[in-house]
Amino acid sequence: MVDVPEVSVRALGPCRIASPLAPLIDDKRTTQHYVDEDDRVLLDDTLSMIAQRNVPIDSLPGFEPAGPRRKIFFDPSKTRVGIVTCGGLCPGLNDVIRGLVLELTSHYGVTRIFGFRNGYQGFIARYGHSVLDLTPELVSTINENGGTILGTSRGQQDPEEVVDCLERMSITILFVVGGDGSLRGALEIGRVARERGDKIAVVGVPKTIDNDVPYIDQSFGFQTAFSKAAESIRAAHVEAMSSPNGIGVVKLMGRHSGFLACYASLANSDADVVLVPEVPFAFDGDGGLLRFLHRRVEERGHAVVVVAEGAGQDLLAQEDPATPQGSDASGNVKLRDVGQLLTRRITDHFAAAKMELNLKYIDPSYVIRSVPANPYDSVYCIRLSHAAVHAAMSGRTEVIVGRWRRRFVHVPITMAISHRSQVDPAGDLWLSVLEATGQPVRFR
Repeated sequence: MVDVPEVSVRALGPCRIASPLAPLIDDKRTTQHYVDEDDRVLLDDTLSMIAQRNVPIDSLPGFEPAGPRRKIFFDPSKTRVGIVTCGGLCPGLNDVIRGLVLELTSHYGVTRIFGFRNGYQGFIARYGHSVLDLTPELVSTINENGGTILGTSRGQQDPEEVVDCLERMSITILFVVGGDGSLRGALEIGRVARERGDKIAVVGVPKTIDNDVPYIDQSFGFQTAFSKAAESIRAAHVEAMSSPNGIGVVKLMGRHSGFLACYASLANSDADVVLVPEVPFAFDGDGGLLRFLHRRVEERGHAVVVVAEGAGQDLLAQEDPATPQGSDASGNVKLRDVGQLLTRRITDHFAAAKMELNLKYIDPSYVIRSVPANPYDSVYCIRLSHAAVHAAMSGRTEVIVGRWRRRFVHVPITMAISHRSQVDPAGDLWLSVLEATGQPVRFR
């Protein structure tokens, strides 16, 4: 269970500078919008969870609320800011960059904002990447496009060299927009700065198309991603319906977590089977996947299978135990291709049964990653950007911003990288998937 010390946010020092947002946040004639810094957004949201802790109410763990403070730590006129985007593409990256720049310049009066190109490589001299001067004019329309104007890359770089670069450029705030590996890098950058005695705030905006960062309700870009993924499922359904004994197989992102596959499948209820990493499955036997698809095609004439890329890795390892998987640039174990395994096993099964089969395989991963954010995610991105700027200007560091129980909060990076959020096989989301598809609880 998470305790109070784990949710405590590190600050660089006391805030003594009056916030430039004073006209917005402290107008006595209207609503006062500044944050009550002594308040907390409780981690637990049920009576049973609170009762289980058996502690006084003031000892319940809760997140520090995000938002503007009356007093800030950094003097905006002397503040230089860096922004970097890391890892794979995700809808909304440009929205976040734009939101950060506009909030820093328009409301806090920060005039020097630098964009580091191609992820953490942009800090390292030997790569030779130039630095982009981010201005309101430059970012004014970038939200209309997918991708990131800063570029991105995978893989870790030496945090000592990153801090060297920040010191040379007199940068005192660094925004890191990235996922698990990128946030681990941000934590190391914050550690090195702290050990050197540098007053550098490192604030993360969590990015994961898999929606697997814990202690936030949802990551930006996820709504756009599952909406686009739902279009691929619809296409697979149309293809399957249009041919005798048609089966559509759609492989979606989700290394360790099946949220994207679940939400995309629920969006139009065209899937007959959803396979996720959290729920093991078997191909063979009367209760296996192949027999279920066989019966579904006999009954309805077609079927659609949605599979997250991390599903069935145990079956793939059994088929080819001698081949090492290796790791990618981010240190993640390379996944074996479950989509290819599915199509082969389905094809072999129908051939053995002497049944006609028309199988279509769709992998829309890069199409989904590269699209612009939809309106919902655009709004979410700009609100996250505002929260990140407020956190940084108030001297919070080694922290991410996110929404918990529909409230924007500060989450220590140590908590955000402590584990991956996953679909609970006993939870209500997976139950909704089972109800929508009609598939059994487990394929055994």
